[in-house]
Amino acid sequence: MVEELNRLSGIVIDECVRIHRELGPGLLESVYEIVLAGALERRGLRVERQVQVDIFYDGLRFPSAFRIDLRIEGVLVLEIKSVERLVNLHAKQLLTYLRLTDSPLGLLLNFSGETMKEGIRRVAN
Repeated sequence: MVEELNRLSGIVIDECVRIHRELGPGLLESVYEIVLAGALERRGLRVERQVQVDIFYDGLRFPSAFRIDLRIEGVLVLEIKSVERLVNLHAKQLLTYLRLTDSPLGLLLNFSGETMKEGIRRVAN
């Protein structure tokens, strides 16, 4: 499983770097999301966009409490940002998504930096 997650992460990062080089920073998150989804599908990966997730608390169910930007092959969660700087809250948000969906790994991807490399954080559950 670790090898597969590393392979998927590598593909995602390669495509993010390529997209950032070609489109540059400063676009809306939704633009990067749709372009990245298309690029990953072209590479043969199963991509789910805006995955609705329910929350269960104290015997209650709250449907569609939040949405995951992208989920790759059912195991890798991608949270896309287009902000000046990533802060700890962004990583905590992704970690919460991982825990609530029982997903092993997520990538926090900020497309607004000067380079894509500085905008990638790997978050493990």
